[in-house]
Amino acid sequence: MTTTDTLRKADADSVRVSKNRPRRPTGEGLRRAVPATTLLWVLAALYAVPVLWFVLSSFKPAGDLFSLPLTLIPHDPTLSGYKEAWASANFSQYFINTTIVCVIATILTVGVSCCTGYALAKYDNKWLKAFFVGILATTMLPGEVMLAPLFLVVRDLGLYNSLAGIILPALLTATGCFMFRQFFLTVPDELIEAARIDGARELSIFLRIMVPISRPIMLTLAILSFQWRWNDYIWPLLMLNDPEKFTVQIGIQSLVGAQNINWSVLLGGSVISMIPLIVVFLVFQKYVMNADINAGLKD
Repeated sequence: MTTTDTLRKADADSVRVSKNRPRRPTGEGLRRAVPATTLLWVLAALYAVPVLWFVLSSFKPAGDLFSLPLTLIPHDPTLSGYKEAWASANFSQYFINTTIVCVIATILTVGVSCCTGYALAKYDNKWLKAFFVGILATTMLPGEVMLAPLFLVVRDLGLYNSLAGIILPALLTATGCFMFRQFFLTVPDELIEAARIDGARELSIFLRIMVPISRPIMLTLAILSFQWRWNDYIWPLLMLNDPEKFTVQIGIQSLVGAQNINWSVLLGGSVISMIPLIVVFLVFQKYVMNADINAGLKD
């Protein structure tokens, strides 16, 4: 190798390294980012202060919650609210019931929404378009309007007072179908055609190509679905009358007394119910990222 070739190779390596190296923001870029960053911090504070007040208030004795002047930091922190909430309600059974509902409903919701979104995005059929319009139309109706017909259908299926009766109506969501459809529309058709030319069948294309590249959407919908099912209150309240099958949200409502409300116990039980959602979000948030949908295509 000559000296000239060595210099050219070194120049090419330096150019490649400089392209991969992240650029530092210039002074003009920093000045432009300051207003947006400040606005984001203000919005974050507006959301965080009520949540922080709520969590810190759960450590206050019942007599200090409404004492004037109101304080953010408890003077005499205590865990009595948590202990009494856990002792007065069957939280262990509530957690088991809610976990069963959330896990099964989330898996089925993601699977059904993924299949539906793929069909709506990649198959040209007028009936599929009409079906998609019907799915979107359900978002224009208040959820309370659909409670009565849903209740009648589930009751006639013999699923009243069962966890299956809570899971079944959650299988197909307009949000999930819309998310997957919009994502699959961005996937180039050339990728599917190349797989068909190679002899792949439709089911193989869906399972081996479409499902892996849609992982960010699947995880995003899984987090949202788990949150929806965990915080659901109205539907389980209508469907369940056996205390052994109650979910967490109905269990928290059982902490409210007929004559008065022990706010310390209620706050403690509410914070306990938030812990699984926080854990799920912290575990799966790092997997929610943009996918490289062009990875299987040649230039």
